Amino acid sequence: MLALKFNGRSLISPLGIVRLLEIFFSCTAFSLAATYKDYGGNYGSWSMFTWCFCFIVSVFVVIMELISLDAALPVSWQDFTSAFSMLATLMIFTTSVVYPATFIPSCQRYHCGYQIGATIMSCLCFIAYAVEVGLTRAKAGELSNFLTTIPGLLKVFEAYVACLIFSLLGISDYKKFPGLEWCVAVYCICFILTMVIIILTIGRCLGSLPIPVEKTLIAYNILAVLMYLTVVVVWPLYSFRDNPRPRCNISPGRCVVWDNDLGITFLSFFNLIAYIVDFAYSYKMVFVTTPA
Repeated sequence: MLALKFNGRSLISPLGIVRLLEIFFSCTAFSLAATYKDYGGNYGSWSMFTWCFCFIVSVFVVIMELISLDAALPVSWQDFTSAFSMLATLMIFTTSVVYPATFIPSCQRYHCGYQIGATIMSCLCFIAYAVEVGLTRAKAGELSNFLTTIPGLLKVFEAYVACLIFSLLGISDYKKFPGLEWCVAVYCICFILTMVIIILTIGRCLGSLPIPVEKTLIAYNILAVLMYLTVVVVWPLYSFRDNPRPRCNISPGRCVVWDNDLGITFLSFFNLIAYIVDFAYSYKMVFVTTPA
């Protein structure tokens, strides 16, 4: 039988205080947005989901540590909380940009204050989660779990950026050319492998694999860099060759597709840079920091 033990110190530690602020800011953000139901459409639904999701998981984390049940879970708790804080930082950052850009310009004067307030709370929530990432990140020379290191945090970033790319993809857009289909295959392969690494790490299974894990991860990063190098050339080549930006007032549908293709191009460059930095840090940790 599990023995519950009250751990009040978890609430008054710097990390505990930051998590309480995250709960307060996210709760306030979705409450203000919900007052006049200012969350319609895809972007509004995304914003509301982000605030509610981060609020629920943060409450779960605080409660589990408060009653000392975190060690009883069959997962690496440190990896789980580190991965979540990084994911929440990225999600809240996206929401803090998308929500005001979508709803504030067209808001009614009598309830603009609620939307502005939700945006401010969202920005403060982003800062709180970013502080948590800084507090839980492994310091130089410190033995810690993989997802608390720079390469581990970059794995979460890479997976999140891939999800953003998938949200901008349209099936009819990449079926035109084999080159674009190759790009989508790269996005899928790298996303799946990155998610497998994250899941195995949280499930405490990565270290039990019958392979040299550190060197395998470096080999995967090299492969991902090479594949994304082809993507950042092929995707814009086929997407924008003989395809200037259409006038949005004449062809709004084509304009959206063109903008989505441009967004995918920038996100592909972001992921390429992330995989390069990931490789550099992983190589340093295995071949430079670790003694032979």
